[in-house]
Amino acid sequence: MSSATTTTTSATPRRAVLTEPGYQAFVILRTGFTVAPILFGLDKFANLLVDWPTYLAPWINDIVPGSAQAAMYAVGVIEIVAGLVVALTPRFGGWLVAGWLAGIIVNLLTIPGYYDIALRDFGLLLGAVALARLAQHYHGKRPSH
Repeated sequence: MSSATTTTTSATPRRAVLTEPGYQAFVILRTGFTVAPILFGLDKFANLLVDWPTYLAPWINDIVPGSAQAAMYAVGVIEIVAGLVVALTPRFGGWLVAGWLAGIIVNLLTIPGYYDIALRDFGLLLGAVALARLAQHYHGKRPSH
């Protein structure tokens, strides 16, 4: 009988955390910033969504070794790793993605005609910072299974 009481009392805080809007926002951001970088990183190898090398500023293409497509392969690997870091340790992964997005924004601001995408990525950067802050708040407060 005491085990039923223990189960009920431990399940109650778990449900409370799962229904908390802040925790739900954390899970949504964590999922998005895990899946999106991994998918975009994989697409750097296939160029199905877009011709990624056109998003590389000429001045960056001039300083990186190899072709713009080769640079996109490196970018793809970094993005996949960033998504995995978010999945495993969102407190650090959120900051990693935010920093990466800052670099992308600088790149895009130096290409005429890509300012709208830079602005969109700034919004994503803010979301990544929000993820990192929420992850810090919820670290160690995850519901047990």
